[in-house]
Amino acid sequence: MPSGRTHDRITLWALPLVAGVTFWQTHSSSVTLMVSGGFMFGGLMFGPDLDIYSRQYQRWGFLRWIWLPYQKSLRHRSFLSHGPIIGTTLRVLYLSCLLGLSAFVGVLIIERLGNTAVNWQALGKNIERWLVSYSPEFLALFLGLELGAMSHSLSDWGGSFYKKVQKQGVRSLFTTSKAKKRKVSRSNRQTKPKTSRRTPKSKP
Repeated sequence: MPSGRTHDRITLWALPLVAGVTFWQTHSSSVTLMVSGGFMFGGLMFGPDLDIYSRQYQRWGFLRWIWLPYQKSLRHRSFLSHGPIIGTTLRVLYLSCLLGLSAFVGVLIIERLGNTAVNWQALGKNIERWLVSYSPEFLALFLGLELGAMSHSLSDWGGSFYKKVQKQGVRSLFTTSKAKKRKVSRSNRQTKPKTSRRTPKSKP
């Protein structure tokens, strides 16, 4: 598995390519900015390695404690953290819930301290209208986050693949499935209960 510095270099080297392809396809500077910013954020701070004490986790500084429940709930390099689309979606939902809860508590504190009544229905409609109007930008941001996360996951899988081939050779790729089948068949044989054969009793 590549080191944290290697992942950072991959993100920085791939950034011009991501920005160039995005602008070539969309001809929009705002969409290119959102995709590029999401790619940088996803590769440096919002990637799959937030499930362990990693370089990405440390970059959150004094806010890194918010990812402790996320780490304790997931196994490292599981499909929920490193899987395509689902990993980024889960992290976005997790962070959105935390931000929404913090905003809710903040509004309640302001309402109590300022002795003002907040129109929650109007506030909800304004947030919904804001989300709908900026949906293309949010979609571009999510795409950038996903590209940044997948560059991290692909480099992990590629590094593991290269080390495996380097140690065991190309033949190991074709013999792994057969070896697994043999292990499964052996384990099944060992777990099968032995039937005891009783010798028939001789009649007197």
